Amino acid sequence: MPAYVISEVGVRDAADFGAYRSLAAETIAQYGGQYLVRGGRVELIEGEPPPKTMIIVEFPSMARLREWYASPEYAEALKVRATALERRLLFVEGVPAV
Repeated sequence: MPAYVISEVGVRDAADFGAYRSLAAETIAQYGGQYLVRGGRVELIEGEPPPKTMIIVEFPSMARLREWYASPEYAEALKVRATALERRLLFVEGVPAV
């Protein structure tokens, strides 16, 4: 069953954000993830607060997603995350294939 990382981010430092984005993308691919949404236009239809930049990544399973997040490779990206961006991060289980 697929699993998803949903991130809502705000950029703190553009240079660090670029570094984080490159490092994170490499590790996501390494762990079988793929971007479904990566900063496209967001339109708020209901609710608050106004949305920030959205990123959605699909992994083959929640186990693989958690392996990625706890990996030494992604730890390198996390070293610059605090200065690069602020975010809300969610892990969401998908639905089984029909």
